Amino acid sequence: MSATTVPTEHNDSLNAQILAVSEDRVKGFHRHPFEFIARESGVAFDAVVERIRAMLAAGVVRRVRQTLLANKLAEGALVAWKVPTEKLDAAFEFLFKQDPFSGHVVLRSTDREVTGSDFRLWTTLKVPQDRNIDEHCRVLQRLIGAESYYTMQAKGIFALGVGHVRRKTMEPGEKAAEPARMMTTNLAELNEEQWNVLLHLKGDLSAEEIGPEPWAGRAAAAGVSIERFCEVARQLDELGVIGRFSTFLEHVKPSASGVRVTRFNALFHWKVPKGMEERAGGEVGRHPIMTHCYWREGGERFAHVNIMGVIHGTDKEMVLAHKAAIDRHLADVGIPLEYTNVFWGGRSEIKPSEISPLVFKQFHEKWAEHEGSAI
Repeated sequence: MSATTVPTEHNDSLNAQILAVSEDRVKGFHRHPFEFIARESGVAFDAVVERIRAMLAAGVVRRVRQTLLANKLAEGALVAWKVPTEKLDAAFEFLFKQDPFSGHVVLRSTDREVTGSDFRLWTTLKVPQDRNIDEHCRVLQRLIGAESYYTMQAKGIFALGVGHVRRKTMEPGEKAAEPARMMTTNLAELNEEQWNVLLHLKGDLSAEEIGPEPWAGRAAAAGVSIERFCEVARQLDELGVIGRFSTFLEHVKPSASGVRVTRFNALFHWKVPKGMEERAGGEVGRHPIMTHCYWREGGERFAHVNIMGVIHGTDKEMVLAHKAAIDRHLADVGIPLEYTNVFWGGRSEIKPSEISPLVFKQFHEKWAEHEGSAI
């Protein structure tokens, strides 16, 4: 089959079979991740490589990469920004294109006016170890002309993954047999060799690297043998800093032919009684429809919510049906729901957050003498 005739939409039957594994089922580090995808999906290796390359070229897959558990490598937070309406789009552009440390950049709205609904711009933010998040946010506040901002660092993580294709068929209320276990955000200490391998491991794979030995060129660039590169990568996995190997779908924008992966993404806020956060997060996180679920403190600004999570879907009412099922489950297991709300995602861009101290230093040197707003 020629490259021009390889189906590239995510809902093609063979592509969906591959993506059901490759989005978020390749846990940890694998020397041969595409062979793993082939085995688990039941699709021949050559077809897996051909289809993923084709979807990447078509923009259906945004990137292919080894993810890191950045919460183990850098200080992180969810940041809500209060920006004058006339500056929202420009502020969005600046954080997406100019700030290497802002990952997800999303404009959000609520169906009704509630506490915090005037914070329309939301970002995830990582800064290198031993750097101050508020220091970085204060600089960004000046550069984008924000009136204020609020940071919400994760105290615990209960769900962290994508898997949009396999989630399309999930029914409201579907849940795992056991509650999700809380992952901590304690930072890992790495030696020089581990940092070297990590920094060469984390970048997006090119089309040429999608094949039988994706790490060969990375090992050469790192100045080590492929065997040593993979051995150190496995050490990093054991240290808990390696996430999953993933093909990331373009799930916000339609494909060239107009096909969308999702239409709605909803950030849910729940307030549960103090002392029940870990238990509540585990009960919310056991619902596999959740792509993200965290224990974060919203403070007075956001009605003291403490559990936050995200669901994606193609139908707004179905997204709300999933939330209603989770709300009922919390009641059924004896966890009072004191407050809840939904922040709907609109314009959205996603990129990996930088964690390099050198890049951090360069960013702040660049903007140190820039007075006032940069937009």
